Amino acid sequence: MKKKFIKRGIAFVLATAMLLPLTACGRTAASLNTGEEMQVVDLAELQFPLAEKKTLTGMISYPANTESNPNNRTIFKRLQENTNVEIEWMAIQSDQWGDKIALNMSNPNLLTDFVFTANFSDNDLLRYANYGAIIPLEEYIDTYMPNLKAVFDKYPEYRKMSTGVDGHIWALPWIEQLGSGKTAIQSVSEMPFINKKWLDFLGLEMPETVDEFEQTLIAFRDHASELQKEFGIEGSIIPMSCIVNDGSQDMALLINGFGEGYGDGDQGRHIAVTDDLKVICTGSQPGFRAGLEWLHKLYEEGLIDSEAFTQEWSTYVAKGKSGRYGVCFSWDVANVVDDFNGWVPLPALTADVRNITPENESFTSGYDRGRCVVTAVATEPALVCAWLDQMYAPLQSPQNNWGTYGESDDFDIFEMGTNDAGEPMLKHAALGDASPVEVREAESVNGPLAVLDEYYGVYVTCPDDAQYRLDWIKDNFTEDMHTEYVYPKVFMSREDTDRLSVLNPDITSHINEFRSRTIMEGCTDSDWNEYINKLNAYGVDEYLSIFQKYLNSFYE
Repeated sequence: MKKKFIKRGIAFVLATAMLLPLTACGRTAASLNTGEEMQVVDLAELQFPLAEKKTLTGMISYPANTESNPNNRTIFKRLQENTNVEIEWMAIQSDQWGDKIALNMSNPNLLTDFVFTANFSDNDLLRYANYGAIIPLEEYIDTYMPNLKAVFDKYPEYRKMSTGVDGHIWALPWIEQLGSGKTAIQSVSEMPFINKKWLDFLGLEMPETVDEFEQTLIAFRDHASELQKEFGIEGSIIPMSCIVNDGSQDMALLINGFGEGYGDGDQGRHIAVTDDLKVICTGSQPGFRAGLEWLHKLYEEGLIDSEAFTQEWSTYVAKGKSGRYGVCFSWDVANVVDDFNGWVPLPALTADVRNITPENESFTSGYDRGRCVVTAVATEPALVCAWLDQMYAPLQSPQNNWGTYGESDDFDIFEMGTNDAGEPMLKHAALGDASPVEVREAESVNGPLAVLDEYYGVYVTCPDDAQYRLDWIKDNFTEDMHTEYVYPKVFMSREDTDRLSVLNPDITSHINEFRSRTIMEGCTDSDWNEYINKLNAYGVDEYLSIFQKYLNSFYE
């Protein structure tokens, strides 16, 4: 392993020599950190605030039309005061981040000590690690990052998920827990909602089976003129709308009851895990075909929006806010309709079985493995890691994630209050007419953080929109989640990551195209056999074997 680190260092030093003799901060190529050995520093020297002011450098992204100088944000002002560490930021507007960060990471002269909002993919992390641009962090975490170490100790799955097959942690994660396990807020993405006012007006009960649901949509269709008159709707009535193959706006959850009940919730990979820990392709299951054929029946009956296969988000929302939908799909129905209170979640529908397969990776809540990295130009990596560990403090993480308190403008995400024990607690403030998204973008800084489920009611209140979504899941979906496992967030080798990047586009495109075509045109035995043969030709067996290897390792 030591030899590997030396090779990494040489690669990056040679790259530096081919560019400029000095880095942007005056470092020579010879001073680059190969990551061969951890820097050892007396812990007393890293007690904040530092006795003497220190300066570090960092890269960060920021949303357009918000403060471009990070040090003008209240969160970083407080951090500088509390740590006596000043950060010289290289700030890049979010819509330019992808191109510029790729350039900067390939040029040692443009690197800073750390990249705060890296958002690197696994492939990025492995490439930059192999190149020598970033350093391993596991020893720094255990020695100089007590806040993050405490998270890893309590939830060892996060350490496992952050560790590569080489045994190294190459980045600091972003973690946001909201609920847990089958009640985690991510466990249901494409949530179906039904127009309760229409149900009540027509004297209909909540449908529980696919047949009852079909009759409900028919009632919406056949009583269109009455609905238009009663609710003042301009434009035609649309019994059900969605955006096919578009994540949270897709109607995949409706077919979860067909066959053995696996559904097809993971539209980016089309995989699920059986109760005996076998990875399967959801797009090749008998229930997948049966569910699509049922949706085709609904389509032929004029119950599905004819634009569902082509419409953009703006069109989808415009029709929803005009009050034309009987059923729609989204992460939150408030994104699609104006009258939020007139809608309720549509529970699982029984077909062959009654089941909802939770979203893959959802049991460990929100997690981004590549959120922040420490680079090879950091001459004081122990100090860098100690400063970054402040982002994982229980009162700091919620602020970085959502926003802060005590701003000089007209709104705050939080006000500082106390919990039942009289200790400081961040309380979500009333925003009035202010947009929650705009306030969050104006105040938050993102980066590495951990908001844990046990923080709510102790360090921070739960956001209202998160709480009602958690209640929806608990009250409507959790009891029908009979699946024991979801595919976890695993860290694959560079070779396997590269291989999946070759296999995945053909497989997912083929399945998604078949989904759309079958809903519109139906499916014969000949169509299905041709589809399966082509799926096999695209290498689905190899595809599944790669996922299986890492699932086995995760549960060892």
